[in-house]
Amino acid sequence: MPATRLFLSMALLLIAPSVPSAPSEGLSFIHEDWQLACDNTRTCRAAGYQSDDDELAVSVLLTRFAGPDQPVSGKIMLGQYFESEAVDALPSEFEIALQIDGQAAGSATMSKETLLADMSAEQVAALLDALTRDSSIEWIAAGRSWALSDAGSTAVLLKMDEFQGRLGTPGALVRKGTRDESGVLPALAVPVITAAALAEPQAGDDQLLAGQADTLPDALRATLENAYDCPALGDADTDKPDLQARRLTNSKILVSSPCMRGAYNVTTGYWIVADKHPYEAELITTAGSDYQDGNIYANHKGRGLGDCWSLDRWTWDGQRFVHTGSSTTGMCRGLAPGGAWSLPTLTINIGAPPP
Repeated sequence: MPATRLFLSMALLLIAPSVPSAPSEGLSFIHEDWQLACDNTRTCRAAGYQSDDDELAVSVLLTRFAGPDQPVSGKIMLGQYFESEAVDALPSEFEIALQIDGQAAGSATMSKETLLADMSAEQVAALLDALTRDSSIEWIAAGRSWALSDAGSTAVLLKMDEFQGRLGTPGALVRKGTRDESGVLPALAVPVITAAALAEPQAGDDQLLAGQADTLPDALRATLENAYDCPALGDADTDKPDLQARRLTNSKILVSSPCMRGAYNVTTGYWIVADKHPYEAELITTAGSDYQDGNIYANHKGRGLGDCWSLDRWTWDGQRFVHTGSSTTGMCRGLAPGGAWSLPTLTINIGAPPP
């Protein structure tokens, strides 16, 4: 496995949210230079990249909604993270042409400002055909060529077909057949939750943790499967951890503690706790990065360059923090600061709290 992909896998494993187990309807899958993310609505997105050792970064994103007879749409992006003579030479607007095994397969108009373009239906069809066999795939602009890898594409597209229930149908991307399209899994509606209003602080909240400093940390530690999940909590014989509290309801508070500090990521643990002993502490995550207005975020770099991120969100609904979003920005391939794409595996709409 190439070093950067191994690094990303290890980094994402390290910062994977520690939450109570719950069924997940999404899917994340990586093979060679391709990856797949399918969310809880059964929408699937497949992203492919240049070979790991290629200096000219390029990526395509193929999106397909669930349900019978759904088309595949595509986007193409050229890398803009690193300085590149090839990119510098591009005009403000230009045609980018797809070439497969040396044959023209359509073109699209791209802006130098965004280096992003929608693929035509012709390009998508030609690309899908090429990705299921050994092919030379190039994107040509201003006399330069960006090579898209097909390593891993067949496995990813097959996994997409499987997740959406398309195997053996005429609309399958890889394993086509004659099974009727009516049997393809339907799209699922995006779930909706209503965010809850937060209780006003109570008198004495600013001194609440000081009065519980001898007992509350032990209640938090008891929720951890492994002390390494939040080493900054320490143990009963170490210095007291740096805890913070925010009022959720008349009897519940949100307590946070620093957990880990790495080279480019810092994690924070969050717990729902009763404001009196015995606390009944409930762990939300040990991989948090921020809290704002009833939302906990866990946004972390896959590597120091910041060209790939994982993003999670939990929202207070009045009883618990619901996991309301999970995504990555794709592989660490030098496409763009902040990452190239949004590849969600969990999508939930959040309604505003009542006035």
